[in-house]
Amino acid sequence: MRIEIDDLSRPQVLALLEEHLRNMYEITPPEFVFAFDANKLKAADVTFWTAWDGDSLLGCAALKELSATEGEIKSMRTPATRRRTGAGRALLNHIIDVARARGYRVLYLETGRQPAFAPAQALYASAGFTRCGPFGQYRENGNSVFMSLSLADRNA
Repeated sequence: MRIEIDDLSRPQVLALLEEHLRNMYEITPPEFVFAFDANKLKAADVTFWTAWDGDSLLGCAALKELSATEGEIKSMRTPATRRRTGAGRALLNHIIDVARARGYRVLYLETGRQPAFAPAQALYASAGFTRCGPFGQYRENGNSVFMSLSLADRNA
């Protein structure tokens, strides 16, 4: 598996992001969908990665810089046919490593509260993320689960 910074120009990457957004709107009230589309993922404060096995797309994930010491994980997704193959964990570990290298003290994420998000929450918890309150521009809304990982007291 290789993980690379992606420019969001390949059709299979755009198709995965479209699948992600479509699914988010299917299971989450529209006003509480905070997933980024391709344009938001191209912002200067966002780094976007994809994971590949040869020419086969295994997943994607992004890291948004909130400040010089804080980041937010965005747009973690693996295709339905590639779930439970380790791509999500590899992308998550990659983001954590990048965040440490950047000197971030905290990584945050927002995910859904609906049952469909339980596997994602379990993945994040297994990496050391714990539930926290809203961060950044988020507000408590009854549909979101907010999680954080302290990097300040962990070895690189």
